Amino acid sequence: MSIRTDGRGLWLDGRPRTLLCASLFYFRLPREQWSARLAQVKASGYTCVDVYLPWNFHELAPGDWSFEGRRDVAAFLDLARDHGLYVIARPGPYICSEWDGGALPAWLGLDRELRVRQNEPRYLEQVAAWYDRALPLLAERQYPAGGSVIMVQLENELDFFDCADRTGYLTALRDMALAHGITVPLIACSGQGDLAGATGDVPGIVPACNFYPDDDSPDIEPEVRHYTDLLAGRDTPLLVTETNRRHRTLRRLLASGAKLIAPYLQASGWNFGFTPSTGNWGRPGNFMSHGYDFGGYVSSTGVQRPEFTEAQLLAKVLDTWGDRLALATPSSRLPHLDCDFTTSSTTAALDLDGGGRLVAVPHLGTRAGTALVDGTPVAVAPDSCPLMALDVPLTPWGIDATLTLASADLVAAGDGTLVFASEVPVTVVIGEESAVVPVRGRTTVAGATVDVLPPAEAVRAGQDADDAVPVPADAEPVTVPEVRRRLEPAPERPAGTHPLPPALEALGVYRGRGAYRTVTDLTGIDTLLLTGAADIVDLTIAGRPHPTLTGFGAARTIDVRDVTGAAAVEAVVEIWGHANFDDARLPALRLGALRGPGRLWKVRDTADVSALWTVDGHWAGEPAPLRTLGGWSSTRVGVPVTYTRTVRTATDAALQVQGIVEPLRVSVDEGEPRTLHAENPWLLLPPGTHAVALTLPHHPSGPGLRARLLALDAVPEWSCAVQDDALLTAFAGERGLAEVVRLPLALKPGEEAWFDFELPELPDAAGRLIRLDATQMRVTAWAAGECLGRVWAGERPDFSGGNPDVLWIPAGWPGPVTLLARAMEGRGEPEIRTLTLEPATGA
Repeated sequence: MSIRTDGRGLWLDGRPRTLLCASLFYFRLPREQWSARLAQVKASGYTCVDVYLPWNFHELAPGDWSFEGRRDVAAFLDLARDHGLYVIARPGPYICSEWDGGALPAWLGLDRELRVRQNEPRYLEQVAAWYDRALPLLAERQYPAGGSVIMVQLENELDFFDCADRTGYLTALRDMALAHGITVPLIACSGQGDLAGATGDVPGIVPACNFYPDDDSPDIEPEVRHYTDLLAGRDTPLLVTETNRRHRTLRRLLASGAKLIAPYLQASGWNFGFTPSTGNWGRPGNFMSHGYDFGGYVSSTGVQRPEFTEAQLLAKVLDTWGDRLALATPSSRLPHLDCDFTTSSTTAALDLDGGGRLVAVPHLGTRAGTALVDGTPVAVAPDSCPLMALDVPLTPWGIDATLTLASADLVAAGDGTLVFASEVPVTVVIGEESAVVPVRGRTTVAGATVDVLPPAEAVRAGQDADDAVPVPADAEPVTVPEVRRRLEPAPERPAGTHPLPPALEALGVYRGRGAYRTVTDLTGIDTLLLTGAADIVDLTIAGRPHPTLTGFGAARTIDVRDVTGAAAVEAVVEIWGHANFDDARLPALRLGALRGPGRLWKVRDTADVSALWTVDGHWAGEPAPLRTLGGWSSTRVGVPVTYTRTVRTATDAALQVQGIVEPLRVSVDEGEPRTLHAENPWLLLPPGTHAVALTLPHHPSGPGLRARLLALDAVPEWSCAVQDDALLTAFAGERGLAEVVRLPLALKPGEEAWFDFELPELPDAAGRLIRLDATQMRVTAWAAGECLGRVWAGERPDFSGGNPDVLWIPAGWPGPVTLLARAMEGRGEPEIRTLTLEPATGA
């Protein structure tokens, strides 16, 4: 094999290598910019890119495959090869990546017997269809025969997921990969350190680790070293397939033994279309923004950040030390360090092949400090982590001496010269001679010439001008004064009438939206209950719009005391994205959960059922005492206690437990327990008599729970119409009747409007950002036949990722730009005040 791994390291063509790898995702970039972004990675000094292949980006509907245009992953991989970059390919089937559904197709959730990410025939049959298309593309582009793919990752952080048969599941994926001719190493990454949980301990799958520590933690080194030693016992190097982006942290991983370092999302991107996910980083859920950016060295719009120079500097260090560093092993001969600044709790050092050591000295503070290294004082810049050389033979670089100590990064060596990069003076000891060399200084120590350059100058030294990546020129913001408002709405596709509202996926909509309509008699009804609705639900009852619901499937009550008689009900449901993680707290945050309005219920009656619960647990005897819910007194603080009660209802019902602080477990008729918590304290019950058991940790001061039982009638007979993303994008590209309107523009809650405006000439290479100054508006934008994404002004759910308030028009994408605005009920009147095209250089 031309690539292999063993306990000493990572080998390419028989040579040991230390690889820096940047995430770069073709599906989050315009195809026209693939080459430029790959060139940026190459210019950063990184030698590798890792790239996910999202299954649902290529299978648009069951059996409808696309590998063209922006989906031409083969062309992207070929470009990576042409730029001289290795590739770690990650075809899933599950990728996470804060992408719609973690890349699992939305329709998988329609099969109740199919269980995602399990060793289950129905699921594996679907995976095989995906692998049949993705893996041959990778096999043809393996290194060195035709491409630069050096590893293929199976699955992603499976140790976060409750997989019943990890060994069977990973074995099935491995066998598919081998059957398709994958010969490069197969890897599987652990997200929280459970190597067996990620790999199933399957032979032929190399375990890798993802680390996301606090950059300022003093305890990174002992954690990483633990895994370095653990993997060495398996004759495997430490491959860090995801981690933080700061190079101060990456140096600490290197010094702790990592041979592959792949910070996640150094090269940022964009979630075009309806592709962001809903995730688990909010309270408890959130929406991912369309800008996909966690502060890496290249922004979502292609602008290089200061960390880019840090990348080039670390790459020079790796190049200078070469094989000696690639074969280095964690050292047990640690120098005595005494620092006047906050540093690591455990020193990390490497024994270099051929002699000598590299010691990482992280400065976690904000002011310049001094470290005593075996008694020698050296200056250390704040927010840095110099890799200090100790006792290194200099013979390979033409110097017949030993480098006893150098307090800064060695970035070039040869012909009797040593070049260091530092922001503070550098202490150099060669043999018995020593000197403190100022920044931009040059001196001779024991016959060797020593140069010290600032990091930025050290990076540029010897760099070919043709290798430099141009920085886009800045541009002035442009305000759009007027737009053309279309006179016709977008068409809907009728989707039939149904006894109960089906999921959008059941109507053939995997990305997009739908409208559900019914007429129901609300005479004598004060409250409605909506259960299982996701992602975005705009509800209008009897002509009155209600505030937008984004409860991730949590039950919500709706006050309808002001409505009597027959009332029209409309629910417009938009898919923001399917969950990319498996979060059991809310229904719509479960992996594979469907989207739609859920069910709407009339609340016929409400009864308080807080009393008459029997107690089981602690020292409660038989017959079981009767208490109010949560009212048992005990000295066993924190020990679970179970309360049981029989409830009877002639109709469907909902049990609500009020006052929950900590999650509690509930089971009905001794069935499978589930969790109730403050965000969703509801339990649906079918008609009949049920034994309900609630188990919660005992607290002597509470928690003061109350329970009520709601008798329910389902609202039936729904007519449906849908607009998937393809229909909306096609309509956005049409030109119909319109009238010119000037901004600002006010809409009524529940009203929608389509607008177009011409795109002025965009001279800057980074493109432009669309920014709206608006209130209570959700706006979707299109240009050049692509959906740019969505912004939400006013009351909204939590967002994470990049900037949720702007959309990006890449350079070269022609206008006009089309906007769909929907006005929402809430604080403030819905209005678009200004629309501005800003330079993207600062994004």
